Amino acid sequence: MTVRETAEWLKCHDRYLILTHKRPDGDTIGCAAGLCKGLRGLGKTAHICPGVGETSLFTPYLEGLLAPEDYEPETVVSVDIAARSLFTEKGKAWLERGIDLAIDHHPSQEFFARKTCLDAGRAACGEILYEILKELGQINMETALPLYVAVSTDCGCFQYGNTTADTHRVAAALMDTGLDVFPLNKLHFRTKTWPRLQVERYIVEGMHRYQGGKIAVATVSLALMEKAGAEERDVEDIAAFLGQIEGVETSVTIRELEEGGSKLSVRTSGGLNATRVCALLGGGGHAAAAGCTVPGTPEEAEAAILEAIRQVEADG
Repeated sequence: MTVRETAEWLKCHDRYLILTHKRPDGDTIGCAAGLCKGLRGLGKTAHICPGVGETSLFTPYLEGLLAPEDYEPETVVSVDIAARSLFTEKGKAWLERGIDLAIDHHPSQEFFARKTCLDAGRAACGEILYEILKELGQINMETALPLYVAVSTDCGCFQYGNTTADTHRVAAALMDTGLDVFPLNKLHFRTKTWPRLQVERYIVEGMHRYQGGKIAVATVSLALMEKAGAEERDVEDIAAFLGQIEGVETSVTIRELEEGGSKLSVRTSGGLNATRVCALLGGGGHAAAAGCTVPGTPEEAEAAILEAIRQVEADG
């Protein structure tokens, strides 16, 4: 569906439950909060599905928006979820029941919902939510705050290659509501906890470099997290760290998971298609930023992703 069709569809339904993806980032949290507030502004009943593993960095945006335990929705909407594997445990139950609408910006979208609003040319799902809420007449300071978090975090405060002129226009329109973005930018982009600095130190000490430094691979193991005294909040967007090193064109960050296996985040700037790489391991995402989850040890995950990179490079 187009943005306008989606806005009209939202007007015709009620009793919403909004789903975010597991290990939620600023885009999915910001989209959910913005949509929830916008729907409430229309007089609709809307809540966000709780228990998604959000960190303390993002919990303030969800205050007063989480669904009570006995809430029974009529309409279920997912935001920034491209694949079935990204649903939380609670979300999977609704996936089995049926997702009514998916709003997303990933080219790897699996079209699991009855209706889908997809724009793969957007840097963030938050840009699409802005256009939808604009159609609904619900762009105000209250909805602008979470939408700005959504947009700015998914493009690295407008530094990543996915940033477009439209991204800046959306941010400007959100600022025009009177939103003060300075504290948001300071919190999300200019503040690092002491444990975060320790994580970065250990990453540099243990990282592996290939192809003369064009490829960098680092593992954030459970032991490293414990040694650094770090929590999930401390490693938000840690996948972007290796890309700051001069000469690195492809970076891979491997997160060892408590439940077993590893989550891999691939970031590229030199022409390699990250989605094609991760797709070989069952993942997806964008051309310059993609991810996947693989079984086995971090060492096995590193070997697997390097082989996938070699295969994509060989295929041209």
